[in-house]
Amino acid sequence: MQTIKAAVCREFGAPLVIEDIQLDAPGTGQVEVTLDAVAICHSDISFADGAWGGHLPAVYGHEAAGTITALGDAAADFQIGDTVIVTLIRACGTCPNCAGGKPTICDTPVDNVAGPIRTDDGGPLMQAMACGAFAEKVVVHHSQIVRIPAAMSREAACLLSCGVITGVGAAVNAAGLRAGQDVVVIGAGGVGLNAIQGARIAGARRIIAVDMTEEKLEIAKSFGATHGVLATVSKPWRAAQQALGGRGADAVMVTVGAIPAYDEAPNYLGRGGKVVMIGMPHADGMATYSPMGMSYQGQGMIGSKMGDTVIQRDIPWMVDLYEQGRLKLDELISGRWRLDQINEAIADTKSGSAKRNVIVF
Repeated sequence: MQTIKAAVCREFGAPLVIEDIQLDAPGTGQVEVTLDAVAICHSDISFADGAWGGHLPAVYGHEAAGTITALGDAAADFQIGDTVIVTLIRACGTCPNCAGGKPTICDTPVDNVAGPIRTDDGGPLMQAMACGAFAEKVVVHHSQIVRIPAAMSREAACLLSCGVITGVGAAVNAAGLRAGQDVVVIGAGGVGLNAIQGARIAGARRIIAVDMTEEKLEIAKSFGATHGVLATVSKPWRAAQQALGGRGADAVMVTVGAIPAYDEAPNYLGRGGKVVMIGMPHADGMATYSPMGMSYQGQGMIGSKMGDTVIQRDIPWMVDLYEQGRLKLDELISGRWRLDQINEAIADTKSGSAKRNVIVF
């Protein structure tokens, strides 16, 4: 057991507290990763604000990259010194969903309170999302990590752990976009920009970004959006349909956890189109839509968790695209912060202007 620094949530909605915590040595199937960088995702902020409940105290953070510094038994073929990214996708490998190629919805439950971290006095401490990466080190199951090139920027690499695979994967895996199809992406934040990149990589004909500000729409165009529509105008789906030549979209990807976005999403669809639900509202959020209209037009709605990603398959592909210059990662980084500045970085993220803020160790 060792002592490390972590940003601990002791009260929902309150600033995180930098304190010493205890970290176990890796057990069977586990690895210890000393972190170089961890990005701040809106899911971390929602969790810390109490949107989904959960045990307190807790350590959040789940978009990380670093180096393996210790191994338990049966840790696959990983070695000490490997450079890896750390994800929240913990897969047992044997349940029906894992065996069916859907590890993001693994059926095997994990007790994140009985994990490898404890408070400095030995009390229970939740390793949120099986990661707890707002900390100097993590101990995680080997199914959660992917080896990356040692020369790759850790600050860029950590973004692949969630925001990038969620957005790109939603376009490629969940929406199943084909070349020539039309797409609307609601929300041009970190995940939305990656959904736009995924649509571009998949060969979409036109990609319509919908957001609240002109500034974010311009940023969206630099990532591959062909048109931008302000969500603040009356019936913005009409402007989107005009940009699509008078038709609706083949896919609408909702990347924000805002109920109005979910209420309006079906209005952007064409016949046979689908809404891909990515952004997560608070647990008590309820959206409404007309099932008659969707049934009549052959439309659908599907959820997409983490872009339906198979990390050992999809992340090496995305790393390759990044090295070719076809996937933007460095451009997603809005700011770099120290661990003791994490509350400032969270406040900056909440302002809505940041794409991704990264804590650098």
